[in-house]
Amino acid sequence: MADKQISLPAKLINGGIAGLIGVTCVFPIDLAKTRLQNQQNGSRLYTSMSDCLIKTIRSEGYFGMYRGAAVNLTLVTPEKAIKLAANDFFRHHLSKDGKLTLVKEMLAGCGAGTCQVIVTTPMEMLKIQLQDAGRIAAQRKLMPETVAAGTVETKSPTAMQLTRELLREKGIAGLYKGLGATLLRDVPFSIIYFPLFANLNNLGKRGVEGPAPFYVSFISGCLAGSTAAVAVNPVDVIKTRLQSLTRGSTEDTYSGVTDCIRKILRNEGPSAFLKGAYCRALVIAPLFGIAQVVYFLGPFNDS
Repeated sequence: MADKQISLPAKLINGGIAGLIGVTCVFPIDLAKTRLQNQQNGSRLYTSMSDCLIKTIRSEGYFGMYRGAAVNLTLVTPEKAIKLAANDFFRHHLSKDGKLTLVKEMLAGCGAGTCQVIVTTPMEMLKIQLQDAGRIAAQRKLMPETVAAGTVETKSPTAMQLTRELLREKGIAGLYKGLGATLLRDVPFSIIYFPLFANLNNLGKRGVEGPAPFYVSFISGCLAGSTAAVAVNPVDVIKTRLQSLTRGSTEDTYSGVTDCIRKILRNEGPSAFLKGAYCRALVIAPLFGIAQVVYFLGPFNDS
């Protein structure tokens, strides 16, 4: 990828716009992914992505598919801006002393993935509670045996209520629950995604220095995004389980990454680590395809 001379503020703004557009397009699939990943044996409410979306619309209405979208749309702007701009920053500095090798590209991706978790972890923490609230509510109605005795049905909290509650009970650490699992997901994702995207995008360049057409960037983003998404899906399942605060009475609780891995393997088998994998691929592919196109063709690029 021949890096265009774009100022850092322009990169941040374009990255934010890219995230907003991408999330708006694919959020319902992301909701289905979260609910499928949180299902455990004995409390399966949904059989597939389409089944999840149909049942969500029936029980919660069309806008039920956008539970947690406000959090995502608010925080995805800095998250995507940091991720895309940080990768460019590290690539630029790592290429100063010579050719940008694959190892250097992977290091740049590692740096980008590490930087983004500052925003990603609290964003995912809040989003998951809001997305999964509908599944818990549906379980109470359709599968009452999975609800603990004496449990009182309460109205789903808002993002602000969740934030205040977490800060009051656990301090800032409450918003960063699952930080380790988020790092284990986002750092390998970026290590795979950014070098793969750059090399696929280079194949479609016009000449040695010319930029790739927008459709090449879109396809490259889709392919690289879906590949990286499926590769790290097992860690995404672990992260989702660790960050979920509300569960049915028959569902396991976890004390950490190792405990989560052990209980999933024992109670659900290795295939559980692939739950929601195709949903995640369907989310990430267009999300990053759109993000890369908007990022490089964005309205704030310098000429």
